[in-house]
Amino acid sequence: MSMLVWVMVGIALWHFTVFLPDRFWGGIVGAFVAAVIGAAIFGFVISGFTIPGRHETDFAEFLIGIPGCVIGLAASYFYGAAKGIQGPKI
Repeated sequence: MSMLVWVMVGIALWHFTVFLPDRFWGGIVGAFVAAVIGAAIFGFVISGFTIPGRHETDFAEFLIGIPGCVIGLAASYFYGAAKGIQGPKI
């Protein structure tokens, strides 16, 4: 159940990437993948390489997903910026 919480936090925070310049590796879809994978992996590592069950899931699991998502988005953004990726010209 905690994996669902971590992934949902990643998706929720991903929505705010529309306010950033589009320099993510893979565009907005790459940012989505980075947010979800970052939140899931970070939560998995912090929880001791286990996925807490339904009765062990609490508000702390929500907070665990936030830094993982931000780390994933930052990695995607800086990698894309280093490769010289520019967003679409409008």
